[in-house]
Amino acid sequence: QVQLVESGGGLVQPGGSLRLSCAVSGFSLDDYGVGWFRQAPGKEREGVAAIGYSTGAPYYADPVKGRFTISRDRAKNVVYLQMNSLKPEDTAIYYCLKGSSYLREPYGGSWSRPHRYDAGGQGTQVTVSA
Repeated sequence: QVQLVESGGGLVQPGGSLRLSCAVSGFSLDDYGVGWFRQAPGKEREGVAAIGYSTGAPYYADPVKGRFTISRDRAKNVVYLQMNSLKPEDTAIYYCLKGSSYLREPYGGSWSRPHRYDAGGQGTQVTVSA
């Protein structure tokens, strides 16, 4: 049974940092990619970052490049999202999603399309506010 469980969200001041974790089970990080998406109130879900299953290559959305880092620990079956220099506009619920068999490396721009994923967690709230 595929499961993804996010943790690490919370309230942080602008300029602060958080590290999100996505614990996965039921599939291997060597076989399927994982992406982080976020959804703010009244907005569509958007891709934030993804990591390649074969190469471990990272992919980032432009708004988070240079501030966020995605990584994985294959031994622990966990994907991380380190978020630095947080801004109020980063406030959202953050979800990790498992790539489907159609999400193949190299991802190109496909990693940011939600329909390329077939399972996800419940999300973790990130609030950036003074």
